[in-house]
Amino acid sequence: TKVLLYNYFLFCFQQFLELLKSMTSSSVVDKPPVRRVAIFGGTHGNELSGVFLVKHWQENGAEIQRTGMEVKPFLTNPRAVKKCTRYIDCDLNRVFDPDNLGRTVVEDIPYEVRRAQEINHIFGPKGSDDAYDLIFDLHNTTSNMGGTLILENSRDDFTIQMFHYIKNALAPERCPVLLIEHPSLKYATTRSVAKHPVGVEVGPQPQGVVRADTLDKMRKIVKHGLDFVQLFNEGREFPPCTIEVFKIMEKVDYPRNKNDEVIAIIHPKLQDQDWQPLNKGDPLFLTLDGEVITYKGDCTVYPTFINEAAYYEKKQAFVKTVKMKLTANHIRSSVLEPNTS
Repeated sequence: TKVLLYNYFLFCFQQFLELLKSMTSSSVVDKPPVRRVAIFGGTHGNELSGVFLVKHWQENGAEIQRTGMEVKPFLTNPRAVKKCTRYIDCDLNRVFDPDNLGRTVVEDIPYEVRRAQEINHIFGPKGSDDAYDLIFDLHNTTSNMGGTLILENSRDDFTIQMFHYIKNALAPERCPVLLIEHPSLKYATTRSVAKHPVGVEVGPQPQGVVRADTLDKMRKIVKHGLDFVQLFNEGREFPPCTIEVFKIMEKVDYPRNKNDEVIAIIHPKLQDQDWQPLNKGDPLFLTLDGEVITYKGDCTVYPTFINEAAYYEKKQAFVKTVKMKLTANHIRSSVLEPNTS
């Protein structure tokens, strides 16, 4: 399709820019210290790893506290958490755009829009100097994505450096990075209030269920992220680094009939194959009559969010991604923590 070709050329151009950046970036870039950090759980009320962790840390937050910064665990959608449902009126993770954040509060305003304005008041305002420095937003997926980090800005050196640190700390366990920067797909996420938004997406885990292994994986990601921030604040320099990311290119819907009903399901050979290469002719969907619908694209893509339960309503069977490399500059904190020893 024209959209996929456009995205592919855009991807190639970005690869060239990253190569150019890596060849020319040798000097150290001073970045402001990260003083205020929030950890969001329950943005979707039935994704329970983040809910359990945030509630625990609100009662006993010793493990998330670090010298020189405030770390605030926060339950973002308490009504949805109480009902163990994704949301009450609309998806909280899609309403942090200027229209909704500036919407007049009236009696029938959707609960999540009102809640977004409250969150923006506490942790923002979004895009301002007063906004929180960093937000970890904890999510679960029913897809086989493992412990995934979500990046919103390909030019955010600090976050790329953090992801590089987390990936190395978790090795040899895989920790994919999904880049959701896109010219037309706009997410307006809850975490986008912060200067450095970090999505943590761990699965597979059913909605309304908590698994110990999934929760532990999420907990480790947050720990290593906070460790990185403390090291950065204390003056550790981080030399240029490069990470592999999967850049979102296109959403793919299920085949549907004239009544807009799903008529084919994810093929068994695609199910659970998040981050694996998908080539022309590979099976995508299977009808109940046994017809196999194959991938007809000419370039290899890497699907993820495969058969995510929450995305049936969003008409999304999976997303296509392409692999690319991102390089971050050599960074250090512009203000060092005082030596108290």
